[in-house]
Amino acid sequence: MNFIYPLSPGKILMLLALSLLCFKANAQKKNAGYQYHIRKSAAPITIDGIMDDAWQKADSTSSFFMVLPMDTSRATVQTQVRMTYDNNNLYLLAICYTQGAEQYMVESLKRDFSFVKNDNFLVFIDPFDARTDGFSFGANAAGAQWDGTMYEGGKVDLSWDNKWTSAVKNYPDKWIFEAAIPFKSIRYKKGVGVWGINFSRNDLKTTEKSSWAPVPRQFPTASLAYTGSLVWDELPPDAGTNISIIPYALAGVSKDYQAKTGTAWRKDVGGDVKIGLTSSLNLDLTVNPDFSQVDVDQQVVNLNRYELFFPEKRQFFLENGDLFANFGYADIRPFFSRRIGLNAPIRFGTRLTGKIDKDWRVGVMDIQTGASDVVAAPAQNYGVITLQRRVLARSNIGFMFINKDATGSAAPGNAYNRNIGMEFNLASSNNLLTGKMLGIKSFTPGLRGHDLVVAGHLQYLSKYWTAYLQDQYVGKNYTAGVGYVPRTGYNKISPLLLRNFFPKSGNILSHGIQLMSNYYFDENFKRTDNESTLAYLVTLRNRSTFTLSAVDTYIKLLVPFDPTNTGKIPLPIGTRNHWNTVDAQFVSKPQALFTYLAEAAYGGYYQNGNKTSIIGQLGYRFQPYVNIAINSSYNDLHLPQPYGNTSFWLIGPRTDVTVSNKLYFTTYIQYNGQIRNINTNIRMQWRYKPASDFFIVYGDNSTPSPFMVKNRQLVVKWTYWCNL
Repeated sequence: MNFIYPLSPGKILMLLALSLLCFKANAQKKNAGYQYHIRKSAAPITIDGIMDDAWQKADSTSSFFMVLPMDTSRATVQTQVRMTYDNNNLYLLAICYTQGAEQYMVESLKRDFSFVKNDNFLVFIDPFDARTDGFSFGANAAGAQWDGTMYEGGKVDLSWDNKWTSAVKNYPDKWIFEAAIPFKSIRYKKGVGVWGINFSRNDLKTTEKSSWAPVPRQFPTASLAYTGSLVWDELPPDAGTNISIIPYALAGVSKDYQAKTGTAWRKDVGGDVKIGLTSSLNLDLTVNPDFSQVDVDQQVVNLNRYELFFPEKRQFFLENGDLFANFGYADIRPFFSRRIGLNAPIRFGTRLTGKIDKDWRVGVMDIQTGASDVVAAPAQNYGVITLQRRVLARSNIGFMFINKDATGSAAPGNAYNRNIGMEFNLASSNNLLTGKMLGIKSFTPGLRGHDLVVAGHLQYLSKYWTAYLQDQYVGKNYTAGVGYVPRTGYNKISPLLLRNFFPKSGNILSHGIQLMSNYYFDENFKRTDNESTLAYLVTLRNRSTFTLSAVDTYIKLLVPFDPTNTGKIPLPIGTRNHWNTVDAQFVSKPQALFTYLAEAAYGGYYQNGNKTSIIGQLGYRFQPYVNIAINSSYNDLHLPQPYGNTSFWLIGPRTDVTVSNKLYFTTYIQYNGQIRNINTNIRMQWRYKPASDFFIVYGDNSTPSPFMVKNRQLVVKWTYWCNL
């Protein structure tokens, strides 16, 4: 087996990371001294946003710390939190005081809102106090719910959805959030009496973000490295039998006008089953799943030489999804669940995910699809095993095995692809130092050698400095049949350096200079392309931002490429291109009813041409019921023949109407001039019970000129979440 990769910075980073870890092994939790003692409730709790007598005996948190705009004092708008529990639920009440009776700031009543555009309160729960993963719940000031799973020590996946109840009530000087979170809805280890916890508050009128346990301003308040401790007066109750059945029934109609086929009627039933094998280990089963209610992807003008990435939104793949989806890097994902069922129906699937104990996490998945008529492919079986072991303070070692196998009588005997990999994720106890070491090997019939991935990075993140260095090697024969690896046969080096400054007065909160580069080389370490960016970043005290960038780009084509991506004659392999670009972007303050983003870029392009890009985003909220947004971009390319002058518009107006926090209407229209398509998606969601929904979804695609409908579809879907 022959493969070539250099003695690169990635290997130096790996050695450096290992040596630095020796000093972090016994590090204590930063905010262990911040403790909230929770006691069992002696009276029933009613979820109505009112602090009644049942809450009087619960402890109250101490005053919150300011995180933004500065992290050197207590918050000026205070928040008090009380918690209690009974045999079935964990209860939380947050009193969010305001300055005067001014109206709160929210986008709408829609679930899983944008953090920065809403007055909100959130709780981050780490049941194992491992500071790596957990759960988040909360609401904005109008009562819209937020929930998600936490991973990588401070990120939140809002696609996760579970069963819980809450209420928000507004008063002249405050708003109160009250919630009941069933123990069945979270995963925790029986017998653990201390959990990690932190509370976060965002107040747009004062532009202030705060937290109960202090968090340095360079980190999100979700950072689990800075949680305090939730101390139980007695061990949390056993969640008991935890089985949820989630059936669905669907009726739909569609018609393809381009293929000139008749109207197709659809009737489907199926569903999911969730079985809590232990309080922290969950088994998910699905039969004939349907994802027609999932939000459509946001289209983009594609001037990229490689495949674009669109995130997973399907519910079955999301709980503990980081175990599978975050192995590797953004451009090296050996497993990408959107490959499953892309052009073929999913017949059934099984997932076992969760924690074995404080240090071990496991994920096992098996999915069977049917044969595909669209691409004339046989049925496929997808199997994934991943295992993660926490080491030292907050780091972990992960292992992954992936198998894709054609099944059925029509499947060739050697139609398989397998990947095996291991990674070490570094996270220091105070989160200042993070990094990764990664190795993956693929097994594909007919391909031997040059089938490895070796990568690593190290990052130092403080208030004033950010330093980052990454190295990647991907062999030319490396194949991820169920992954997202848009490019192979390269070495990549990516450095970044940022210096922040914090004026003591004036309208500027912070400003800084950033230099970053991506250098690509072939397997013999000969340069193929690079992009370097020098940027000046400014954040104003009202949270609006301004960025000015200068970009230097060099590309030697390794594959033929049409620079307009419209099917014209491609430029040949070996074509060399070098150009510079200037880019300016301004993002308005998030607390205004009218918000906007404006960005303009001008510079060179392929074949000594030039490109002008203008991006705009406009938003207006008639809070809390209506939120209107328009995303648009314009690209103007000037190139020599045979390409000539080409321009593309991309316009995407979206309207969210939230009659209540249980009834949502969304209309999303996207016009993409590059592919000459108008996409319309209209969606109604009625959450008639917690985690149970009724959907009506309409979608179509049309050509803009002359206007002609390509296809249409209408789906009516019912789901019900039943806990046994």
